[in-house]
Amino acid sequence: MSFSSCVVTKKSVYFNDLPFDSTAVVNLAKFNEPVIQADDILNITIQTVDVDATAAVNQVSTVPAVGASSASTVGNQVIKGFLVDKDGNVAIPMLGNIKVAGLTTYDARQLIAENASRFFKEPTVQVRFANFKITIIGEVAKPATYTVPNEKVTLLDAIGLAGDLTIYGKRENVMLIRDNLNGEKEFIRFNLNSYDTFKSPYFYLQQNDVIYVEPGKGKVAANNAARTQTISLISALASLAIVALSRL
Repeated sequence: MSFSSCVVTKKSVYFNDLPFDSTAVVNLAKFNEPVIQADDILNITIQTVDVDATAAVNQVSTVPAVGASSASTVGNQVIKGFLVDKDGNVAIPMLGNIKVAGLTTYDARQLIAENASRFFKEPTVQVRFANFKITIIGEVAKPATYTVPNEKVTLLDAIGLAGDLTIYGKRENVMLIRDNLNGEKEFIRFNLNSYDTFKSPYFYLQQNDVIYVEPGKGKVAANNAARTQTISLISALASLAIVALSRL
């Protein structure tokens, strides 16, 4: 019994292959900035010394306007910003259509700033994803789709947002489902019992990633026990009803 308990406890601990009472240094996989794609929603802000000069442009980025911006709902969240159309363009008032598909947000900032400098003096441009979302389902405390405010999100960030794995979650078998640029789906498995997780090139998440935490045998056993208890209760009530009717 004690040996079995130790095994279960060990499987419930993250990165338990790290040596006890020692310091380990792990080289993280390289973070690759995500590129903008069609149907992304971008939050674009242009600022100058004269705030009023760019008021019209920045107002559109927060209030939906046909052809210039769009609002999207993720769960209970309403996302507003500039929609990247099917041709990869964003339509910004005064600046016109600017092709941003295939660019990182850093490159998009540079491009939009170049265009904005034709109308504004020394503009400062901010570009970020307004709909950078990840989904986590399965054995976590709060399965849901989460919209995050930045694009440098790790697997552990996602698990934290979902309130951690439940006691039934299989930490040695967490699956990441990703749509790659070739239109294919990738399935990657993580073992959270091992600190090799930090070395994975998939440790940093991309937009629209889905994380699935598989239930362990304990969850199946718990469900079966609950089902058996329900059936037993129903059978007992049925038997009681039959006895009562037979005495009438």
